[in-house]
Amino acid sequence: MAKSGGKPGARSGGRLIADALVAQGIEQVFAVPGESYLDVLDGLYAVRQRLHLTTCRFEAGAVNMAEAYGKLTGKPAAAFVTRGPGACHGAIGVHTAMQDSTPLLLFVGQIPFEETDRESFQEVDYRRMFAPLAKWVTQIDDERRIPELIAHAVDVAVSGRPGPVVIAISEEMQKRMADVPDLGPVAVSPAHPDPAAIAKMMAMIGRAKKPLAILGGSRWSEQARADIREFLVANNIPTTVSFRRQALYDGTRDNFAGDLGVGSDPALVAKAREADLILAIGTRLGEPVSQGYTLFGAGHEAPIVHVHPDGSEIGRVTRPALGIVSDVNTFAAVVAGERSARMPWKTWTKELRAIRMQGLARQEYEGLNLSDVMHTLAGLLEDDAILTCDAGNFATWPPRFINFKDNQRFIGPTNGAMGYGVPAAIGAAIAFRNRQVVCFVGDGGFLMTGQELATAFHHGVAPIILVFNNAMYGTIRMYQERTYPGRVSGTELTNPDFAKFIESFGGHGEVVDDASQFADAFKRAAACGRASVIELRMNPEQITSRGTITQLRGGPAPKAAPAKKK
Repeated sequence: MAKSGGKPGARSGGRLIADALVAQGIEQVFAVPGESYLDVLDGLYAVRQRLHLTTCRFEAGAVNMAEAYGKLTGKPAAAFVTRGPGACHGAIGVHTAMQDSTPLLLFVGQIPFEETDRESFQEVDYRRMFAPLAKWVTQIDDERRIPELIAHAVDVAVSGRPGPVVIAISEEMQKRMADVPDLGPVAVSPAHPDPAAIAKMMAMIGRAKKPLAILGGSRWSEQARADIREFLVANNIPTTVSFRRQALYDGTRDNFAGDLGVGSDPALVAKAREADLILAIGTRLGEPVSQGYTLFGAGHEAPIVHVHPDGSEIGRVTRPALGIVSDVNTFAAVVAGERSARMPWKTWTKELRAIRMQGLARQEYEGLNLSDVMHTLAGLLEDDAILTCDAGNFATWPPRFINFKDNQRFIGPTNGAMGYGVPAAIGAAIAFRNRQVVCFVGDGGFLMTGQELATAFHHGVAPIILVFNNAMYGTIRMYQERTYPGRVSGTELTNPDFAKFIESFGGHGEVVDDASQFADAFKRAAACGRASVIELRMNPEQITSRGTITQLRGGPAPKAAPAKKK
């Protein structure tokens, strides 16, 4: 590879693609190999000392690993899948990256260009297929344009509201030779907030009595998290995070009020309706955080200050009183030193924190008490642990009963994609090999992509997977019982022994059916040095942390289990 502007001599299209990724600073590739990009695989071999290739077992797993990598690092990874079925399998990861605002590059092998529109073997028009799912879709048919198009793809993925870019690469283009220079990244100054807008925002804060901050979005740097925390703590503003964005704020702070999303504390949602100023910073104010577009609807009386890097998102659904187009990191740096002259909301902040702490408190549940399990886990997690989460009812237990610390990271799919948790944990462990990685996943989601544990063993990483087993598709069962109580259809599951499943790979398996067993099981898993599964055998009746199937059917709440003697 030559420096930008250099003339390294003729190279194949496959080698040019590999060199272009290196030139753009891409460090990680996740792939399921296919004959449609054999020449790129050969190119990746040539740059293997500078670009790490992770071989995966399923395209959905590969793209989810790349998505988690981008979500945690702020830098895009590249995923490679083959044409047709491979692209279809990988599409869910693209949808996740789009709704989660995660930078991602997906390369799709394509048929030979001269066979276009003949319904050739595995032929798909990827511009049409991915148009509603990706930020940009392109196809490279001219090998001379590889550096240009990949450079632009990276720029699009990381700029404004970050997102996925899909690049189809035609087969014969990868074989042809071209003598073109590599192109390096371009430094672009991010959008800065207007000083007049900051002054107006501070004036609005000064007039408020019940302000509420909501943090969301992606690509927050560690410094930005520190800066926004400084601003919110100094002004004593109660702070929430949007759906599955617990990574953005220190839950142990006295002004942390919880999360607004699926499974939020009803008491917090009620308080949010009382707020007389909303500071929406980075979040899109989408359907989960707005409680189905009811919390901040068009008739919402409280003024909203909406800060977002993409101006088209401001006012898209909810009309703010003040919109500020700004990169979140730049905004945080600007406001870090801002202080309101008056802060008459001390009691308001205490009330919101009290709601959070009350919701966090231990509850009595029949069977496996997951509030005890989560409290125990909180004390066992390393201070910089990374937690990945799948989609499902089980996913409400960790955010309810754990206040994640400042250096811990909790990520999950805001689009509710099942099968995310295990690949995300493996991607996280590959990105941060010296950090503890723990995955939360339901029995349904685990069997969608659990085979990616083979990838963990192949690449020498050791996440700890907590499988919440209630033998059902829990979320759908919940809605089913609400609408058609007692008419169970299609939601029951038959499961394997998950501990033996991981043992078949050479990993460590545990089964926990009583909370008293969890601490020792987790310690053994953490100490073994191999990928591990801890199966949590739940009480199926306890459909959520706040209700039972009997209650959904209109019956009484179960009697609390007797407290255990110490």
